Amino acid sequence: MIYYVQFSKGKPETMKKDIHPAYGEATITCACGNVIKTRSTKKEMTVNTCSACHPYFTGQKTMVDTEGRVDSFKKRYAKFAK
Repeated sequence: MIYYVQFSKGKPETMKKDIHPAYGEATITCACGNVIKTRSTKKEMTVNTCSACHPYFTGQKTMVDTEGRVDSFKKRYAKFAK
């Protein structure tokens, strides 16, 4: 199989053979038990968090501004917002 790479100046160049890793089916397993099927050069991967268990995506965690940092930022840079 020959792959072509298009360069900006004209005719396509061929990629070198037998130097690229095998690209195939892959399984990503999360610590929560979620399994994701994808394609990669590595067959199996394990991750600590995924979109099914990460607090940002699940809505369990919200940004808490306990020290008023956002308010002080807005006050400091209000003159530039004009």
